[in-house]
Amino acid sequence: MIINLDMQSELPIYSQLVYQIIEGVASGELQLGEALPSVRNLAADIGVNLHTVNKAYTLLKQDGYIQIHRQKGVVVNPDGMPPVTDDFLNKQRQELRPIIAEALCRGMSKEELSTVLSDIYEEIKHPY
Repeated sequence: MIINLDMQSELPIYSQLVYQIIEGVASGELQLGEALPSVRNLAADIGVNLHTVNKAYTLLKQDGYIQIHRQKGVVVNPDGMPPVTDDFLNKQRQELRPIIAEALCRGMSKEELSTVLSDIYEEIKHPY
């Protein structure tokens, strides 16, 4: 999997890393049980501080996307992804709210916004 980080983005690097790993799982580019690089190796490969990668891995572990084993290292959760919960839905609503508000301010219709969401869904679900 290729990690693309925007060092000029307002979005923190650890968040970009979290989102890209989740997208890799969602698209099938990363398989359940697949090994990920160690914190130190990934930090060196992408040229960031190891604490940045450690924070991303910690968040991914808390949300159930990865497991960290002393012997096996970091792996995509082999037991599958966490289920949709009320907390997850609330988080999604909270994160989408400002995006939808901005779209409304710029004059996007519900249909245009739905098309954008549908297009992104299809890009991630079927990236190739």
